[in-house]
Amino acid sequence: MKRRMEQTAFIFPGQGAQFVGMGKELADTFGSAKAVFEEIDEALGESFSDLIWNGSEEDLKLTANTQPALMAVSLAAVRALEAEFGVKIASGKYVAGHSLGEYSALAAAGALSVGDAAKLLRFRGESMQKAVAPGDGAMAALLGATIEQAEAACDAVDGVCEVANDNAPGQVVVSGAKAAVEGAIAWAKDNGIKKGVLLPVSAPFHCSLMQPAADAMEAALASVALTAPSIPVYANVTAAPVSDVDSIRKLLVEQVTARVRWRESVEAMAAEGITTMVECGAGKVLSVMNRRTAKAINGVTLGTPEELEKFASSI
Repeated sequence: MKRRMEQTAFIFPGQGAQFVGMGKELADTFGSAKAVFEEIDEALGESFSDLIWNGSEEDLKLTANTQPALMAVSLAAVRALEAEFGVKIASGKYVAGHSLGEYSALAAAGALSVGDAAKLLRFRGESMQKAVAPGDGAMAALLGATIEQAEAACDAVDGVCEVANDNAPGQVVVSGAKAAVEGAIAWAKDNGIKKGVLLPVSAPFHCSLMQPAADAMEAALASVALTAPSIPVYANVTAAPVSDVDSIRKLLVEQVTARVRWRESVEAMAAEGITTMVECGAGKVLSVMNRRTAKAINGVTLGTPEELEKFASSI
């Protein structure tokens, strides 16, 4: 059965989907994909593609590397889909990305150049890392928790502890000062939540402790050219579509400290008739999460040449 592109959203993964070697097969197979990595190498002034394909896992996990690396793979998949198979992102209804993936979504929709996206994400990663001293912050997944239970856990402790990611039913992440986050885990255990797990991250993302990084990103984004995307972008901050350039710029700043409202975004897109979500880039983290939120949505991944060919032939 042929897919109806007006019922399709293209989605882009965030931190946690990365792995050494990602995107190499795309670059080896498609000149259009290879050109994306070359463009990013030039923008960052280094052989960044070599780090992605041949570097250590520890280097790739550094936030300042992870963020542009995941965008690179996502855009390589998009460029190959468009150039080699003639499938345009603009033929879909929406794009959306999880955290840093929102930059990938904007670049895919033509609102931001690939080079500018790479430089912004490198700067974003560095700024987020500098915002809180190592060891002072933490993030934890509250598995089995509703969003209301997670908010109650945050309210029950002293210090900064806030909901950072509302990913899917039963998968909520909190972020903040380390002692406060540990307190939320203890509260969760005592109040019937299945499990609280500290995450192996280098900073407490998407909480108010990231305000210095948000201030830095406001200045950086003010100097970058943005144009209206070819199709609306679902914003993490509002869980609603946006096309206005000034609003996009403002929401990208707010996104640094605000909750990633992914579950709500998926629910809203499903309510607007989206039946297929195409995950562009590394892994299938979003597709797995989305099945918990909207079981009727068909998840497609575009991370290999075979997956691109299969998807293009289904249209």
